[in-house]
Amino acid sequence: MGLAPGLQGANRTGRPFTGDWAGDLLYPTLLEFGFAKGTYDARPDDGLELVDCMISNVVRCVPPQNKPTGPEAKLCRGFLEARLAALPNLSVIISLGRVSHENVISAYGLKRSAFTFAHGAEHDLGNGITLFDSYHCSRYNTNTGRLTEAMFHDVFRAAKEYLSR
Repeated sequence: MGLAPGLQGANRTGRPFTGDWAGDLLYPTLLEFGFAKGTYDARPDDGLELVDCMISNVVRCVPPQNKPTGPEAKLCRGFLEARLAALPNLSVIISLGRVSHENVISAYGLKRSAFTFAHGAEHDLGNGITLFDSYHCSRYNTNTGRLTEAMFHDVFRAAKEYLSR
C-alpha cells in the first residue's frame, strides 16, 4: 500500500510506481520475493506481472508537495475501504510509510494508537490481516540511508515467510 499516485510514475504510465525512483526499488524487490514475474523496465508494457499481489494507494490523486494531507486521505478513505473489502483472500498488507500505515488502520476502523508505525513492525489487525510496515521506498529515504535495500528486503522477506506458514 503506497501513499498516492506519483506525478512522474502512475499518472504518466498508468501503473503505480512505474517511472518513479521508488519503483526502481519496489519492482525488483517484488520480483526477488516472488510477488512478480517477468521483467521490470519502467514501462507499463515491459511484461512485468504481479503474482498474488496488488499495488494500491491510500490517496487517489497526486497530492501537493507529493505528501497527502489528512483531509485528502479522509476524503479518499471510502475508495480505500472499498478496495480492501473487494479482496476476500487478503491476508497481508505491506504499508510503505507512516501515512499509508495510518490510513490502512483507519480504513479498518481501528485505533491508530494501538498500532504504532515502525519500520519492520508486524501488526495483527485482528481481522485475518497482518500489516507489515516499511519506510517508503522514496529517493529521499534511500539517499539519506533511512531505508536501505537490505532493510526493504527484510520487510518483504518477513511477509513472504508469514505467508508460507
